[in-house]
Formats: sequence, structure tokens, C-alpha cells
Amino acid sequence: MTTSSYAVLALLDLKPWSAYELTQQAQRSLRYAWPKSERLLYSEPKKLAEWGYATVAEEDEGGRQRSVYTITEEGRSALRDWIGTRTQAPRLEVEALLRLLFADQGSKEDVLGALDDLESDIGEHHQAIVELMGSYLDGGHPFPQRTHLSVLFATFQIELFKTIERWIEFARGEIDEWPQTAELGMTESTERLTRLLAADESVLGPSHDG
Repeated sequence: MTTSSYAVLALLDLKPWSAYELTQQAQRSLRYAWPKSERLLYSEPKKLAEWGYATVAEEDEGGRQRSVYTITEEGRSALRDWIGTRTQAPRLEVEALLRLLFADQGSKEDVLGALDDLESDIGEHHQAIVELMGSYLDGGHPFPQRTHLSVLFATFQIELFKTIERWIEFARGEIDEWPQTAELGMTESTERLTRLLAADESVLGPSHDG
């Protein structure tokens, strides 16, 4: 059992799903905390059924057969056990940061373009969560008894997006002052930032979101 296995098992605890429905729901609800490929998500319910944590039944839908998975009591027990275990250390994958780390192999335009891409992607995610929260106020949560969990989760997402957006603005200002991306070393600005970071002080300043 992997963390992805338990994530799919937790979705099955909400209701029975087909493999397609599970994949769609996982992409909607898990992608900001545990993003995985559709191929991997499709394979998980089959594994759960093999291990006895879910049952599978064939249903007819418009003349087509689909496999619907339902959690078992053994699955619920495994899920409860997992909830109480030590979590994995967080991992962050941001290609724009990787591009920044090796920006001395390219131009200022290259690294600024990577920041533009990051800003665009984060902006889309940010707006999607804002709109989702608006739908909750109109009773749009598919599992209303779980709204308190989804909203607390959303606070992390939105605050993270805001921080990333502020950092992008800050990073652009720093890069604009560079004559090039290579061999600048410990500039006056870099030393100032290093001293702030060594003192565990914020380099972004206070938020202006009100």
C-alpha cells in the first residue's frame, strides 16, 4: 500500500465510484496535495480489490459495462490505521525554481519567462479555488458534511498561492537589477538577502491583501 493507495481508499470511504469517477474526483480534490497521473490512479482501485480492501461489481450504464468499487470493512480498518501513522516529509516540485537555479546557463529573458509561466499556472489554480469556495456558499459541496475539512485545506492552498505570487513579484525585481545571469556572486543585494535569511526574517515584507 502506497500513500496513493490510501488516498483512493479514502475516496471510496465516501461512496462507491467507478474507476473513471475516482480518477476525476482525485484530480479535483487531491491534485494540490497529492498530484498523481491518471494512469496510476486508474490502477489503484484494482489493487485495492485484489487486497480485499474493496469489492468490484459490474454495472450497465447506457449499454456499456463499468466497474464500480466499494470499500470493505477491511478497507475501512486499513484506512483508520493509516490515518494514525507518521506522515511523509513534504516534497515540492516546481520546474520554474529549477530553471532559476540553473539560470546562469541561459539569459534573463529565459528565467523571467519561467516566472511568467509559474505566475500563469498559479493564477489559474488560485482562481479555481476561489471560485470553488464561492460554490460552497451556494451549497455546491458534493459532500456537505465534509465542508469544514475542505475549507481548512483550501486556506492552505490559497495562502500558499498568495505567497508564491508575492515571491514572483519580488524575484522579478531582483532579476531586473542583474546585468546578466552568470557569475554575479555576492552582490550587495544578495548579501542583504543572505543576512535576512540567516536571521530567519522575511524578505517579502508584509502582505498587502488586507
